[in-house]
Amino acid sequence: MNISRIEQRVLHALAQGGCIRHTRGPNGRVIETLCVTREGFILADCTPAIFSALRRKRLIESRASQPYRISDLGRRSVRAQANNR
Repeated sequence: MNISRIEQRVLHALAQGGCIRHTRGPNGRVIETLCVTREGFILADCTPAIFSALRRKRLIESRASQPYRISDLGRRSVRAQANNR
């Protein structure tokens, strides 16, 4: 599966225990996403477009109306994070 660098970064943060909180507009569509790492930091790369791509590929999921977390498929798809500096 082709996963972009930004999607990999978001998945890596989720695999370490982070979550994605989202806000819906009056029409029911997601208008704002907030990726929170396990340390409580905010990942700026998680845009609504990246969020939709991850959901479409079934790499993240929400259970019982909880914040989105990485799915089993997402865990198998994420690669070790390169040390980019």
